[in-house]
Order: sequence, then structure tokens, then C-alpha cells
Amino acid sequence: MMKVKFNGEEVELEGNPPQVGDQLPKFKLFNQNGEKVKMAQLIGKPLVLSIVPDLQTPVCSTQTHKFNQQADHYPDATFVTISNNTIQQQKNWCGAEGVINLQVLSDEELSFGYATNLYLPNMGVLTRSVIITDATGKITYEEIVADVANEPDYVTALNALEKLTSRVDD
Repeated sequence: MMKVKFNGEEVELEGNPPQVGDQLPKFKLFNQNGEKVKMAQLIGKPLVLSIVPDLQTPVCSTQTHKFNQQADHYPDATFVTISNNTIQQQKNWCGAEGVINLQVLSDEELSFGYATNLYLPNMGVLTRSVIITDATGKITYEEIVADVANEPDYVTALNALEKLTSRVDD
């Protein structure tokens, strides 16, 4: 079992997450209209999954804003933030924060958390991580942040994305 630090304590993930080279497992999430979004609907071009425990906390908010700002520069990629906040909480947060360049999807039912083993059962939240796949859904980059209190390595993630798609500057 993989472990991460949460508030200074070691906690176990649900299981072992998929690795680079693996196919992204099937899951379903919900958009802000309450519509089901399946894994198959997200692939077709490079995909950046930014996974956060709770959008309404400072580090998760920062992480989502950073990827939201970058999404503009990679028109050939899909950027998604996933948390297990409720659809309503996500809707309110996006409205208040002006996040429009990426999709914020709810894993309220934990379909994604269990499919990827990125769920922290003792904490009731997803662990902070970044997964990048190619257009077929094959994982080409993954960072499971060792301490949930820390931000992911944005530069390394975006460099991995640039191997799959080109950056466009304004």
C-alpha cells in the first residue's frame, strides 16, 4: 500500500495507483450540471488530471488556479481538476474564483478514487496528485505528492505535457 503524509501523519491510499505506462482505468465523474462524465469522454487528446482533496482549501485552490492559467497555453490538451467536493460546492467555488479554462469534476461517488486507488479512506478525500495521459489514455506522467500539504511540481508536469502537445504563447 502506498502512503502519503496528511497533516504530518502517514496515511494509506486505497491501494496502489496506476503507474506510468498503464492505461487510465474507467471511472465516472459529474460536471457542474450534474451530468455524468466518463473516462472515455475525457481522452482523445492529451489529458491533464489535477487531483485535489478539497477545492475550498488554499493549496487546492492554488493548484487549480495554476493549471487553469496554463490551460490557455495548451489548446490541444484537456485540463481537468477532480475533487470529491459536491457538485454544488464546485459550482460555487468556480463561480467565485472565475475558473473557466478547465473542467472541474466531482468524484462525490468516489468512482475515480477507487478506480485509481488515489482515495484516502481514513481522511475521506482524494490524495493530491497529477496524472497526464496521451490521447489514448495511456499514463505518461504521474506525481502523487508525498505530503498532501504541498503543491505538485508544476514545471515537471508541464514539461511532460509538452512532449505530447505544443505550447502556444499569447
